[in-house]
Order: sequence, then C-alpha cells, then structure tokens
Amino acid sequence: MKAHFQMFAAYNAWANNKLYNAATNLSPEAYNKNVGAFFGSMNGTLNHILVGDRIWMKRFCGSGEHPNELDAILETDFDKLRAEREREDNRIIDWIESLTDESLQREFSYRTITNPADITQVLAPAVSHLFNHQTHHRGHAHMILSVLGEDPPPLDLLYFHRSDAGAKHAGIAV
Repeated sequence: MKAHFQMFAAYNAWANNKLYNAATNLSPEAYNKNVGAFFGSMNGTLNHILVGDRIWMKRFCGSGEHPNELDAILETDFDKLRAEREREDNRIIDWIESLTDESLQREFSYRTITNPADITQVLAPAVSHLFNHQTHHRGHAHMILSVLGEDPPPLDLLYFHRSDAGAKHAGIAV
C-alpha cells in the first residue's frame, strides 16, 4: 500500500508542475478572471488545492499552518504560490516516505472545518482522498485553461507512468 501512495505523491508533484507550467502563460487578468469554476479563477482554484493539502497535512502530521476557510487566498502572486506548491508537494512526498503499510491501517482523529465534527478513521482512505481531491480540482484548473484559450497539458496518470518521473512506479522501461 505504501508503494501505491508513493506513486501518487510523485504523480501529484508531476501533475502540479505541468499545470503550473501551463498557467505561466496566463496574463494577470486571465489568471484572476472568474470563469465560473467552483473557486472562480485559476488563482482561486490553485489556492484552494494548496489550502486543502495544508488542512489534510495538519490533520495527518499535527504540524503546519492552514486557514479555516476552503476558499482562502494564501497567495496572489503566481510565482510565490508556485514556490509554496512545490514546498507542499515535497512535504507530502517526505511524509509518505515516513509511513509504513502498518501505519496506513491505523486510525487517526481530526476535526472538520465546514461542519465542525470530530472524526476518527483509518489513515489510508484519508490519504486516498488527499490525492483524489487534488486530481478533482486540477480538472477544474484544466478546464479554466481551456476556457481562457490556453492548451492544457495532459495530466492523466498514464502520461505520468510513461514519463521518466513515473516509469519506475508503473514498471515501464523508458
């Protein structure tokens, strides 16, 4: 099971890098334009993905700061947000490396934000949610690029597997 999450941590960083590379082509006006996505703009969407990661990593590790609003804007400057994204991706990779198959089967507890409640659950399904949540909202960002006339990058897991970064996770010789 740990190997599965190691693959997703590497994929996550790879896909975020591809997405941020594509978003560098946006003008400040396009980057901040509300196109009707769930978090409005590319800026709102990329911030939300980072907010979600920080919330979950605080729950998992007990450390790190996060806002208590899911639509918080952590950073308006694209380059600074990208640097924060890269730091968080590395933090996730390092944390996954620290886990064992046994620790993934243990329960942990946390408090929810939107409808405050105390939750206790097994760690592995929550880690799956961390990566699924990112994939979900990267899909929104992918759509935003399309709406704004940019060519969004292919982010499917298979493209990661076929890349130099992902081949080892898929058993593919490149």
